[in-house]
Amino acid sequence: MKKILVTGGSGYIGSHTIVDLIQSGYEVINIDNLSRSNPQIMERVAKIVGKKVKDYRVDLCNYDDTSAVFQENPDIEGIIHFAAYKAVGESVEKPLMYFENNLVSLINLLKCVADFKIPHFVFSSSCTVYGSPDAIPVTEEKIGRAHV
Repeated sequence: MKKILVTGGSGYIGSHTIVDLIQSGYEVINIDNLSRSNPQIMERVAKIVGKKVKDYRVDLCNYDDTSAVFQENPDIEGIIHFAAYKAVGESVEKPLMYFENNLVSLINLLKCVADFKIPHFVFSSSCTVYGSPDAIPVTEEKIGRAHV
């Protein structure tokens, strides 16, 4: 069984992704520092899938703590990264907080990808990064034409 690490798995999209992955036969572990989510979410996920998900309370901005998860789980084959701040208004008010969290956490994960030779990495981003689109819904084909 392939093991997938989901970051931000206690959030809305992350928790739904974990359920889908487990129902599709994957073993899943979660990293979430709960700064923007609820600890009860993983309890609800366990009820849905019928088993507890391995769950780490780790701040991805701390490389040593992040690396320790990979050391404990050397068979991780892929990462789906949802653990980023995404509120547009707050990001304008507190840009350095967003830069620090979103960039440092990504850099630390990418270091682990290299250090532990993880073959698959999915970076999820909010549609808000695309600016004001010409048409809704925004598709990958329309990204290049969006006005930022």
